[in-house]
This record gives sequence, structure tokens and C-alpha cells, in this order.
Amino acid sequence: MKTFDFNCMYQFLFVFYSVRLPQLTAAIELVNEISQQLIERKNEAVNEINMTFEELERALHQRKAALITDLENICSTKQKVLQAQLSSLLQGKEHIQSSCSFTEQALNHGSATEVLLVQKQMSERVSALACHDFPEQPHENAHLDCQIETEGLRRSIQNLGVLLTTGAVGHTSVATGEGLRHALVGQHVTVTVTTKDKDSELVRTGNAVLRAEITGQDRVRAVEVEVVDNKNGTYEVGYTLKSEGEYSFSLMLYGQPVRGSPFKLRAIKPSDVPQSPDDVKRRVKSPSGTGGHIRQKAVRRPSSMYSTTKKKENPIEDELIYRVGSRGREKGEFTNLQGISASINGRVIVADSNNQCIQVFTNDGQFKARFGVRGRSPGQLQRPTGVAVDTIGDIIVADYDNRWISIFSPDGKFKNKIGAGRLMGPKGVSVDRNGHIIAVDNKACCVFIFQSNGKLVTKFGARGTSDRQFAGPHFVAVNNKNEIVVTDFHNHSVKVYSADGEFLFKFGSHGEGNGQFNAPTGVAVDVNGNIIVADWGNSRIQVFDNSGSFLSYINTSADPLYGPQGLALTSDGHVVVADSGNHCFKVYRYLQ
Repeated sequence: MKTFDFNCMYQFLFVFYSVRLPQLTAAIELVNEISQQLIERKNEAVNEINMTFEELERALHQRKAALITDLENICSTKQKVLQAQLSSLLQGKEHIQSSCSFTEQALNHGSATEVLLVQKQMSERVSALACHDFPEQPHENAHLDCQIETEGLRRSIQNLGVLLTTGAVGHTSVATGEGLRHALVGQHVTVTVTTKDKDSELVRTGNAVLRAEITGQDRVRAVEVEVVDNKNGTYEVGYTLKSEGEYSFSLMLYGQPVRGSPFKLRAIKPSDVPQSPDDVKRRVKSPSGTGGHIRQKAVRRPSSMYSTTKKKENPIEDELIYRVGSRGREKGEFTNLQGISASINGRVIVADSNNQCIQVFTNDGQFKARFGVRGRSPGQLQRPTGVAVDTIGDIIVADYDNRWISIFSPDGKFKNKIGAGRLMGPKGVSVDRNGHIIAVDNKACCVFIFQSNGKLVTKFGARGTSDRQFAGPHFVAVNNKNEIVVTDFHNHSVKVYSADGEFLFKFGSHGEGNGQFNAPTGVAVDVNGNIIVADWGNSRIQVFDNSGSFLSYINTSADPLYGPQGLALTSDGHVVVADSGNHCFKVYRYLQ
């Protein structure tokens, strides 16, 4: 027993001395190094601030001296003119006073003979003075003001200089995109880096120092890599490889590797990409129902073509639980089902778009009810697309062609409509924690937020490609922070906004790789804030964390999707998706 304890203790000490102790020593050295670098950066910044403000002080003194010099010159010039005029006036005044005094003396003290002698002389002198044109009006003005506009300068000084830093660290920050592992020669590839702090919280500001490098097996840089700062905590890293082969892709944030870096990257020629029968693409009409955009392609193939996770031994048993429906107009049949939702009392609600109705099922797929028929009067649906359930169980329906939101009781009785006269083509709906109804207007490319009584709270968005714009937005979900998550169909991205409609961040780009989309549609958020997205054109379901970093796929390979649209989480924690192209809905196991 003692020998056993001694061996255990020896192994314990061996692990600590040979493994943990060197690791801790290296960590201490690294933290000390960064601490020292921080002090050096601070000192450099202080020196730069001092030098900059000393230069500004010199410039201010130079400007002060120049203004005073100009002031002296202008004043001197004006004074010369005025002094010359004053001299002329004083001389004229003196001549007049002298003549008057001489004449007065002659009259008072001179004899008649003397007066007669000077009469002619004085007469000529007085006449000349009387006719002389003296400069009586000022030849200059006294205008000399100094106007210095300081308000703008003061504002500039208040904003002079900015301190750039972030809380981002490499070991929690993540990179996503197929370009981390695979690339086609001659084709531009992008990777998204999402920066996070030590607590794995998203850093929402830019200016982080991110360096990217791709080297060949000879460790020589293979290509120039471009890093674009999105100014929201994410960065787009783009490159184009010129030759096939194996590469090392390094992403360094503040000199420390991003999680998983360096990545092993393989480049192949486009002609070497394998083709399979499942990769045949068919042209189908865009689920938006509008003709304002180029038609996308939905792919009929397994969902995880690029998945890095291990294939499950029995995908049917492990993932797909059941499917309900086929093409038709009877109960439990569908024609172009779109939106789907789930209630807390174990119901699945489906918007059966072309059948103009809502169908209700239990969590195990049993048909319960159907309501809504063709027509345009309130309560009669005209191409329902999105559906949601509020906290009291009312069913909220986006009535696309009627251009309003219809509200039904839990048993399908019409209660109210909202948004009439405002909405052009509502597609997706959701309800936030305040009971507000959020409607995505597919045609107007904006998002409306209504109170439950129909009063407009706010709206945001317009047609375009910027952060606050959309191109055919589809569905919407609300996370546990009451943030609004919208799928932007033709911009191939998912955008996240605050409850007031302020843009927070976006993720996704056009493609087939991890984290990329070909026209995203349905969206849902689990209790942990993970975002589940139906990738319509790629016929798959992807899962992202709360910052938009790719996590995994829902395994749908046993019964492949074809153009999935709305999706939701059931009350028992499964993922339910409207498989529009296959005219059914499917329920999959989902491990949160």
C-alpha cells in the first residue's frame, strides 16, 4: 500500500515537474512579456502625445507672433496716412492763426500808413488761405479688429487624439469560413475572424492588430493576405492562391494565435473538385415570391458536405426523429410550407402558404387543426408565410398578399389584424420579451416593430447592402437579450440588431463553406443564445454561437433537405424545419 502511494505521489510530482511547471513558467513569461509591452506602448504613447502637443504649442506661438506682426504692420501703415494728413491740417491751421494774428496787430498798433502798406500783402495771403483745399475728411479709418474663431478649434482640441485598444485576445477569438482549410486555385477566398475578450464575450469595436500569413511547405510567404476591419469586432481576411499544394495559414491577434491557428490549408485546382449525383442543382423560384432579384439555386444534397464532425453511425436514429406531410391539399398535406413555430404547450404551427392556411400539430406529429381559407377579408389568409406564438398562446401570422399581420386565438379564431396600410409584403414574424410583434417586410426590405394592439413602435431598414439595409429579408428570431436576428436572403448573411433597431453585428458570406450561406431563410435561437439558421440554397441547417461563429451542422444526411425555410425549437428541445421543396416538415434531435 505504501509502495502504491509512493508511486502515485511520484507520478503526481513527475506530471507537475515535467508538464505543468514548464507550462506555468511559459505562461508567466508570456504574461510578463505582454505586461512589459503594455508599459512600453504606454511610454511610447506618452512621448508621442508630448511631442505632438509641443509641436502644437510651437505652432500656436508662431501663429501668435504672425498675427501680432501683421497687426503692427497694418496699424503702422494706417498711422502714416493719418499722421501725414494731421501734419497738413496743423500746418494750415498755423498759417491761418499767424495771418489773423499779424492782421490784428497791424490794425491795433500800426499807423494808417503801416496798415495801407500791409493791406495788399495780407489780402493776398488771406485769399490764398481761404481758397486752399485742406484735407478735412479722414484719409483712413480706425477699423482694426482681431477675430479669432476658437470654438471650432476648441472642439477639435477636445477630440484631438484617440486612444486605440480593444479587450480582444487570441485564444478566445475565432476564425470561420471554408477558406481556413480549403481553397480553389485562382479563386478569391475570405475568412471571418470574430474577436472576443478573455470571457469569450464579443468585442464590438475594431482597430485590433490582426496579422495573417500564408506560407508554403518551405515556410516562404506564398501570397499577400488582405485584412479588412469591419469596425464592429469582426475582420474579413481575403486571399487568392496561385498554385495547388499544402499551406500553413496563420492568424495572429496582438502577436498571439487565434484559436486553432495555424490552420492546415490545402489548395486544389477547380477541375479537381469531385462531383457527385447529389450535387446536381435545380433552378427553383425564390421563396420570397418576388421577381425583383435574380433567382437563387437550391441544392438537393446532404447538408454536411464540408462538415468536420465525425459521421454518425446511425444518422436516422441519432438526428431525424420524424417527418410529416407530402404534397397535397388535404389535412396534413402541404403545398409550399414556409413559416413554422412551436408553442410552450407542445404544438407545432405551420404556415401552409399555397394552401392558404395554418395547420397545427402536436410535438409528435399528430394533426390537430387547420384554419384560414382563400380570401381577402380579415381572418381569411392570402398566402401566409411567417408564423409565431406569443406568451398567451395567440398565433401571429404574416399574411403576405393581404399585406398585414393576422392574430388568432390558440384555437384558430380570428382576433385582430395589424400593420394594414404600412406593410407591403410581410414574410417572417416573431414576438420579443416585451410582447412586441416584430415583422420582416420582404418587399419593403425593412423590419417593423408593433405593440400587440398594432401601434407602431419603430421600424428600420431599407433596400441595399449596408449593415442597416436588406435585400429580400426573410425570417426573424429574438434571443435571450431581446436582440433581433434577421436573415438577409439576397445578401447571404444574418444580421443582429438591438431591441430598438440599432445594428450590432452580422455574419456569413456567399458560399458553401462552414459559416457561409446561399440565401439564408429560417432562424431560431436556443436558450444558450446559439443561432440556428436554415441555409436555403445549400439545403442544410447550420448552428452558430451568440457572436456568429460557426459551431456545427444539424445532421440531415439521412433524409436530405431541399430548400428549407422556417425553423423553430419545439417545447421538448428539438429542431423543427419546414422542408419546403419536399412538402413536409421534419423534426431533428438537437443537443444544446
